[in-house]
Amino acid sequence: MTSSILVRWLGRVPYREAIALQESLVDAVRRGEASDHLLLLEHPEVITLGRGADPLHVLLSAEEGARRGIEIHETGRGGDVTYHGPGQLVGYPIVSLRGERRDARRYLREIEEALILAVADHGIRADRIPGLTGIWSGEQKLAAIGVRISTGWITSHGFALNVSTDLSGFRFIVPCGIRDRGVTSMERILGRGVAILDAAARVATRLAERLSLRAVPSPAAEERLFSMAVEACP
Repeated sequence: MTSSILVRWLGRVPYREAIALQESLVDAVRRGEASDHLLLLEHPEVITLGRGADPLHVLLSAEEGARRGIEIHETGRGGDVTYHGPGQLVGYPIVSLRGERRDARRYLREIEEALILAVADHGIRADRIPGLTGIWSGEQKLAAIGVRISTGWITSHGFALNVSTDLSGFRFIVPCGIRDRGVTSMERILGRGVAILDAAARVATRLAERLSLRAVPSPAAEERLFSMAVEACP
């Protein structure tokens, strides 16, 4: 029998609240009190620094960030510096990696493949670049990935896919510490609008496929996300 992953669309959530929710779910999944989860959401403007981040890759001060309404947080994921903002689809899989899936590199590759397939559903070709994490359209980054794997092989944190993101926010950082490549969005590539719930539904379906799980939208999720996820399933 295929295990399920509960998909929850949370809307726009402050970063600190999302971290607290993830931590509570990681504990519940580890204790066997909750199923695997995929949290899908947007964040207000925020800059996050992973465990290996270089603070010099943040190009504005805390004071300037506060003036602009941009929070700055150190966080427990891998990776360097990332920007989040409205129009960006953020996904946090809280998944128990079992058996042969207890492989951090394989897990990262599965997320990348899910995102590549999801944007392909919208007519966008994206690829990997050897030695770099995330997915790319040409020389420009379309989605960033930074995960954490806790005791018991429970995942948290995840990915950020630029759907209709205001890309000017990336001027405040050196994205993922990479100075010689830019960032892009699905809207910029396609030259037209993309509904974030459409993107969310495709990503939920594709990620569940790659993890050999069955996507089950939460009863509290928006009805449109549920219907789009069902329609996207092969």
